[in-house]
Order: sequence, then structure tokens, then C-alpha cells
Amino acid sequence: MVIEMKNVSWKRNGKSILKNINWHVEKDEHWALFGLNGSGKTTILHMINGYIWPTTGEISVLGKRFGSYPVGELRKSIGWVSTAMQERLHEDEYAENIILSGKFASTRLYDQPEHEDIDKALALMEEFGLCDFIHRPYRTLSQGEKQKVLLLRALIASPKLLILDEPCTGLDIFARTKLLDTIEQIANRKDAPTLIYVTHHFEEILPIFGHTLLLRRGEVFQAGETYKLLTEEKLTEFFESPLPKRKGFFPAFTF
Repeated sequence: MVIEMKNVSWKRNGKSILKNINWHVEKDEHWALFGLNGSGKTTILHMINGYIWPTTGEISVLGKRFGSYPVGELRKSIGWVSTAMQERLHEDEYAENIILSGKFASTRLYDQPEHEDIDKALALMEEFGLCDFIHRPYRTLSQGEKQKVLLLRALIASPKLLILDEPCTGLDIFARTKLLDTIEQIANRKDAPTLIYVTHHFEEILPIFGHTLLLRRGEVFQAGETYKLLTEEKLTEFFESPLPKRKGFFPAFTF
């Protein structure tokens, strides 16, 4: 089991943020975590990474139960990509050094990497079509290009679990399409980690995400196979409002 949350609740200042969360993610499954802003998505992510602990309930990640295994060690097997990470990095670093920094879980390259790590970083850049970024300062890249570099930064540490926290935020339609293509490429790799894609835009949920958890007001509305949940009827029930009927608004899902 990659993620196992049993009857998890979390309160802050006496207010319930998460309520009775039960969620199970098995190996070789890729999940979308879908909910509107304020639904509790970020809180769940912080729990999975061990930054906060449940008020009640139990959590196991990658087979390790919280409280019986060092959280710091567990985080070494978890990759996390978000737009917010860009603000923590040193923009004058070369793109390949940003990628290499993921090996050390640092915001810049402080240590001299091994030759095999350098080779791995360059191989990843070639595999994902980023050879033109070599020796380019991170600040010169577009928003979408920076996100692709962050994906490779997470991959270089060979994570078993990769969390993609609204990675398309701020991207135009072309950059978003390219980034989603890269995510699909990662999912199709032979040694792909389990992917958790967090979003509040259901049109970003690719067919590779065969399972979806719908989170509403801190509670699991429903979890299961994506093709059964991303229907107009189910989403209307989830949003508690009919979906807009503008032409082209509702995508034709082909899961």
C-alpha cells in the first residue's frame, strides 16, 4: 500500500479541517485528488509528507506507519512538485544544477555531485527533450519550462511517490498541454513512481489517472475509478450545482 489513511481527522483552533478521511492508494495506481479551493487538499498533502499529524486516525505511507518510522527518512522517497517551489530556488543556478539539487533535497547545489548523478541528470534532460536548457540559468526559462525542470528535479531522486500539487497553475493553454504531456511521459516510464495529481480543474485529469478522490469541505465525497466519477451527473452532484452549458465546457472523457 502506497498511501493508507484510516478515519483521519484534523482540527485547527477547534475547527475541523478534515473529517473521517479514508483513502487507500495501491502500487501501480495513479490518482487525481480533486476539490475546490479550501476543500482540504493541501492539508492532506502535508499529512502525507509528515508535516502535520492527524488529530485522530492513522496514516501509513509506502508501508510505513506514522509514529513507528522516521518521517525524515520517509520523505526521501516522496517527490513533491508545485509552483510554490519555484520561489525557493536560486534563479541564477543552471537548469541542470536545479535538477541535481533534487538528489540532496536542497534548494541549490551545495555539494559536489557524483559523476553518475550528473550523467543521470543529463540523461533525464535528453529523455524529456530539455537538452537546450543545459547551461541556461533557471531565471531565463518560461513558467512552463521551469515546471518541467522541477519534474526532473523530483525524478532524479527516484521517488516511489510523486505528488504533483496543481503544477499547471499560471500556465497558458500551450504550456499546460506540454506539461501534461511530460507528466504522461513520466507515468508511462518503466520505473514510474505512483503519481498523485492535485487539481481543482477536472479538464487536467489525464486518462493515466485511473482513480480519483473527490474532496468536498474536508470530507471524501467519493473515491474510485475516474471514468465513473468524472461524469456530468456525478460532478453536478459534487458541485451541488448544474455544470455550465456553454459549448465545449464539458470535456469528452475517454477513460
